[in-house]
Amino acid sequence: MLRSIHIRNFVLIESLDLELCPGFSVMTGQTGAGKSILLDALNLIMGQRSDIKVIRQGASKCSVECSFQSEGYGLDALFKENDLDYDPQETLLRREISQTGKSRAFINDTPVTLAQMKEIASRLIDIHSQHQNLVLGTEQFQMGVVDTLAANDRQFAAYRDSFCRYNELQQQLKELREQATSTMADQEYLTFQLEGLDSARLKDGEQEELESELDVLSHAEEIKGSLYQAENCLESEEGGALGLLRSALSSLKQASRNSRDAAQLVPRIESSIIELKDILSETAAIEEQTNFDPARLEAVSARLDLIYSLEKKHRKDSIAELIAMTNEIRAKLDRMDSYDEDIRRLEKECVSQLADAQLKANALTATRKKASEVIEKEISAMLVPLGIPNVRFTIEIEPRQQLDRTGADCIRFMFSANRTSPMQDIAQVASGGEIARVMLSVKSLIAGATAMPTIIFDEIDTGVSGAVAEQMALLMRRMCADQRQVIAITHLPQIAAQGGNHYRVVKEDDESGTRTDIQRIDGEERVMEIAQMMSGSELTKAAIENARTLLKD
Repeated sequence: MLRSIHIRNFVLIESLDLELCPGFSVMTGQTGAGKSILLDALNLIMGQRSDIKVIRQGASKCSVECSFQSEGYGLDALFKENDLDYDPQETLLRREISQTGKSRAFINDTPVTLAQMKEIASRLIDIHSQHQNLVLGTEQFQMGVVDTLAANDRQFAAYRDSFCRYNELQQQLKELREQATSTMADQEYLTFQLEGLDSARLKDGEQEELESELDVLSHAEEIKGSLYQAENCLESEEGGALGLLRSALSSLKQASRNSRDAAQLVPRIESSIIELKDILSETAAIEEQTNFDPARLEAVSARLDLIYSLEKKHRKDSIAELIAMTNEIRAKLDRMDSYDEDIRRLEKECVSQLADAQLKANALTATRKKASEVIEKEISAMLVPLGIPNVRFTIEIEPRQQLDRTGADCIRFMFSANRTSPMQDIAQVASGGEIARVMLSVKSLIAGATAMPTIIFDEIDTGVSGAVAEQMALLMRRMCADQRQVIAITHLPQIAAQGGNHYRVVKEDDESGTRTDIQRIDGEERVMEIAQMMSGSELTKAAIENARTLLKD
């Protein structure tokens, strides 16, 4: 339950430290006193977006902190999942907003994201504001009510998993069909490309070899002349390097008879002669092999022109890339043969998965129908003492044309306040006061089915008065079973008198400005507050006596 609220510099609240009690509490105050400010502050704790306009004028930041006692509500797993310390006796949620617009959220003094705060706060407190009455007419809310009271989490999870798998298969089938259509449309073009590439019989590394050969063939005479000249330099009738080396060898051998140093040079000269003879031999071989061959030159040029043409056409830089492209095209064309088979396989899987999802949707529908029978009886029984004696309330469950994420059902709350009036969608026929009473009944049922520690009703009594208001208050009191805390913000004395605890919102003006405060009242002060609610601007003795009577009842 909500144990305390601590607010600093929030709108008109300069400083507020409010201790709250368990059970049924009421909060009253004149219009404009600032009850909505308290709800706005609590909505920050609920994870709503912030605005620097909420910071009290002259302050650098504002803060809202709430302390909860959460023992017995099964929240330890949620805290562990979010890697947060858990103290069942005191759970602190705090929001701070600075003038720079920066908002910070904390749970038990640990920084958290707004999403984390929203998730945990939603398990601690439920705030029902006036505009939420409008959601009663939406299918999303109505289905949520039925599913909550059906306690069908297991069936819903099973259906959701099956339906998601069906959607995945449908998406795969769609993509495969698109691929098949696109590939089939390009089949003729791809075949033409493949034939051109295959006919070229490309080999990796071929281009470099051909370019080297072309260079030789294009300069054959020049190369042959240079090699012949090199041969003459090495050995010729006029001399040459080898002849000179042989003469040098002979001279060194003669000198080595008397010089050890000269003798050491002999093997080196001999080695040089052997190396030069080998070079001469290879040069002669290369010169002999190098011939101008016009036919081969034309063939090599034509082959390279084909390779260059293919590279330019397909925007590739090498034969290796052309070969890779060839393999890709062949794989695409080979894939065409398996498209039909794969599509038929996926179609069968989709049919099978849809049948599974439908089966699980039927199980989900069964839980909803069973719960709806109970809900219809409970809501009708609660609405009779709330001033709708001839109420007829049913939940219409009809099949959807196709499955969606919620299952196979369309759910509508049907309502009639009179025996003779036809039942219609509740949003179309129920008055504001009737909507409020139905919503209170629904909240009462949900409270009994869920572990919600604190529920706050903001003027749930809209459109009612007198004995009906008293019955609404009694219903809220009954909701406090199982240690639940219920707080009603109200303008009706009949509801205010039923509260086990009474808080008054006041607005004060002085030289320093306007401030809103909340005070707990009891005894004679509470009598006067309820009397004021009954009599208006002029407090009468009759109103005071009526207030005493209400508080005694």
